[in-house]
Amino acid sequence: MRLNELRDNPGATRKKKRIGRGPGSGKGKTGGRGIKGQKSRSGVAINGYEGGQMPLYQRLPKRGFNKPNRAKFAVVNLGLIQKFVDAGKLDGASVTEDSLVASGLVRRKLDGVRVLAKGDVTQALTIAVTGASKSAIAAVEAQGGALTVAAAAD
Repeated sequence: MRLNELRDNPGATRKKKRIGRGPGSGKGKTGGRGIKGQKSRSGVAINGYEGGQMPLYQRLPKRGFNKPNRAKFAVVNLGLIQKFVDAGKLDGASVTEDSLVASGLVRRKLDGVRVLAKGDVTQALTIAVTGASKSAIAAVEAQGGALTVAAAAD
């Protein structure tokens, strides 16, 4: 068998119905769209509309609540802070939110910076941020450093 001998199974493909090609085609003139109205025009798609039936997105139960004034923190891991200190981009003696932004580790402070415990700390660091996880505080203090958490200014 060669590439030029390949054929699809009989009946597997059907020719496209050419609408709007005269009365003999069975889909002439209005092309199966009826007369007038929004859906007879071109370029119309009424998303989510189910012909007057209650749409699916309205039939499903709504759950939860999004707090409009929730504090959004910039998150940074201890391992990354240690990596930046080792590379000389951060001073381990005093790591502040401003120094994290200046070094490029955090893009912007948002409502404050929160430190998480992912990664290892290999030296004593002094970190002052808005928030930190308990495990991050424990990891820094285990190396003889200090992680102070200041309350977020509202």
